[in-house]
Amino acid sequence: MEWRIAGLSWADAERPALVWERGDVSPLVVGRRLGFRAVGRRECVGARGNPCPVAAAVPERGTQARCAECARLDRAHSVAADTIADDPRTYRVYLAWFGAGLVKVGITREERGPARLLEQGAVAYVWLGRGPLMAARRAEELLRVALGVPDRISYARKRTVRAALPGAEERRRELERTHGFALGLEGWPESLERLAMGVVDHGETFGLERLAGNGGFAVTELVDGGVVRGDLVAVAGPDICLADTGRLIVLDSRLLRGWRLEGAKGEGRTTVPVREVPVAQGGLF
Repeated sequence: MEWRIAGLSWADAERPALVWERGDVSPLVVGRRLGFRAVGRRECVGARGNPCPVAAAVPERGTQARCAECARLDRAHSVAADTIADDPRTYRVYLAWFGAGLVKVGITREERGPARLLEQGAVAYVWLGRGPLMAARRAEELLRVALGVPDRISYARKRTVRAALPGAEERRRELERTHGFALGLEGWPESLERLAMGVVDHGETFGLERLAGNGGFAVTELVDGGVVRGDLVAVAGPDICLADTGRLIVLDSRLLRGWRLEGAKGEGRTTVPVREVPVAQGGLF
């Protein structure tokens, strides 16, 4: 039987799961054997819940799995693209920590809770404020400039530092210092409520202790007939980490979208293209 994956979900903050297009959910349980084979070609996943009208082929290495037209339609209703200014929902501003000196600022809908932080692989985070969308946007820009931090960090860089992280206490101290500085800045929007300190650490949730010292090999793309196999070691953000015949395979689950998959849990090893992930100290290469 062939299946098409919709993505990796962190709706349950304690247990990630693969979600399939027909609605089935497969919890990702550490120690469980995973194995599948890509079939055919990768096709556009459409936009806003609608299928691509031409089932366009999309590049194997892209993480969005959308053709140009569907990508345009998707971003036309995106908060991240600043195309919605009158959203009445409450938003939260956060600082997310990925490695020593590797911090970013961002916003998320309050109703989503920690899901956005889990999805992007934040090792630790702290809330800064809550309020209307545009006030949150103004605070985000204020913090980005004042703290000298980005609003985006590549997943490749996150993987590079993940195997050599400082301990949870050091992570907490760094976020506490930054939180205190951020709340002391002038220029915060009056409609944005500042939030008290409360660092949340995802080290145990992600299983990062099982990745220490091992950058592994990242899957670069799926190919027709290509196989991914291994025992689940950890899940960090979108990354599924598998032990495969003496090596760690890191699969960005976003690369799965748009493919038809079939089971392949037998013997053998991963055959799709991979590249080694270097291990770097702190946030530096």
